[in-house]
Amino acid sequence: MCFSPQADLIGGVVVAAIGVDVVRHVPQWHDHRMLASLPLLFAAHQLDETFVWWGLQGHVSHDVERVAVWAYLLFAFVVLPIFIPVAVLLIESVGRRRWIIAPFVALGVIVSSVLLSDMLRGPISATLGHYHIAYGTDPSAGGLIVGLYVIATCGSLLFSGYRDVAIFGVLNLVVVATLAHLTMDGFASLWCGWAAVASGAMALHVRLAHPRRLPHQALA
Repeated sequence: MCFSPQADLIGGVVVAAIGVDVVRHVPQWHDHRMLASLPLLFAAHQLDETFVWWGLQGHVSHDVERVAVWAYLLFAFVVLPIFIPVAVLLIESVGRRRWIIAPFVALGVIVSSVLLSDMLRGPISATLGHYHIAYGTDPSAGGLIVGLYVIATCGSLLFSGYRDVAIFGVLNLVVVATLAHLTMDGFASLWCGWAAVASGAMALHVRLAHPRRLPHQALA
């Protein structure tokens, strides 16, 4: 994923197929619908990045490229910090577990608002890197907002009462740290590409078996 427009296109189609299958099989788990929709959303995200690639390579117009860049960053910077903790909150039973997840939702709203403000002030950019697209913004809080972004998205997963979701959170933290160490300019593109693939694995949590709770489920 993210290594070329072809990889984004094929990956987006494959993840979309997984997403359609999952959404069709979760009507009985109403509280999991938001989580189950992640593969479809990430698939659309990767397909959108295909147009960013094509724009940077001169295959589509600059206007199409700019719309695709804005759509990509709006999802990555504005939607995800809120969507993921809310999706985790909804799968938890009413009780203490929801109170544990709720602060991550609030943090996601703050992070999303700051990043949206930065995007509107501009400038934003997208350039071709080595096997990735380097997206550029000028975040007012710099590294702090990046750290809070990771806490909002990965932290909510880590504190879930479901073992599969918590394991997914740990794996995400490892991948985030690795990608940040390897490349900062390609972080947004590569992490979202990883998340698209990983969302397919998360879909199995919803599709194939009733989610398993952690031993401390009594908190919920």
